[in-house]
Amino acid sequence: MEKWLKWAIEIQSLAQVGLTYTNNVYDIERYERLREIAAEMVEEKSKINLSKVKDLFCHETGYATPKIDTRAAAFKENKILLVHENNDTWSLPGGWCDTLETIKTNTEKEVKEEAGLDVKATKIIALQDRNKHNKPVYAYGVCKVFVLCDIMGGNFIENMETTEIGYLSLEEIPSNLAEEKSTKEQIEMCFKAFYDENWQTQFD
Repeated sequence: MEKWLKWAIEIQSLAQVGLTYTNNVYDIERYERLREIAAEMVEEKSKINLSKVKDLFCHETGYATPKIDTRAAAFKENKILLVHENNDTWSLPGGWCDTLETIKTNTEKEVKEEAGLDVKATKIIALQDRNKHNKPVYAYGVCKVFVLCDIMGGNFIENMETTEIGYLSLEEIPSNLAEEKSTKEQIEMCFKAFYDENWQTQFD
C-alpha cells in the first residue's frame, strides 16, 4: 500500500475515533476537518469524485474497525463453485457480513442469494487483510474470510447480482475474475484447503 493512502486511512481512523468520544464542539470541528482532509487526499491521488470518497470513507461512526467480507469455497466433483456477476466477471460467492449474521450464517446466506444453493459452512480456510491481497486498494480496512462449504442442495435462479453459476477446475478459472472480491491466488488456496484434510487456517 502506498504511503499516502496509509496516511489518509490513519487520519480518517483517528478522526472517526475522536468524533466518537469527544463532546467538545471545537474538537468536533477539528476532527471533522481532519476527516475531510483524508477524503481530499484520496480524491487527489485516486481521481475518484470527492462525494463518492466521502460516501465510502467518511460515514462510519464508532471506533474504527475493519469490515468483514465472507467468501464461500464450495466444491462439486472436485470443481469449485463460481458465480457470474452481472458485470461479466466471476467470483467466489460472498459479500459483506450483515448485522445479526455470523461468519457461518452469512456465508451460507450469500451462497443462497447468489447461487441458489443450500450449503453448510464447515471450516475457515483463511482470514486475510484485503488490501494485502486484492486490488484496487480500499481506503478502509476489510477482513476477508474464506470458508469451506458442503453443498446440500438447491438450484440456481437468475437474480439481480448473478446471471449464472459454474463449477470449474483450477485450469478452467476464467481470466475475467472480479479481483476486488477473489483472485486466482485465493481460489488456488481454496483448492489446496479442499484437498488437505489437515489444512490449518491461514491468517495475516
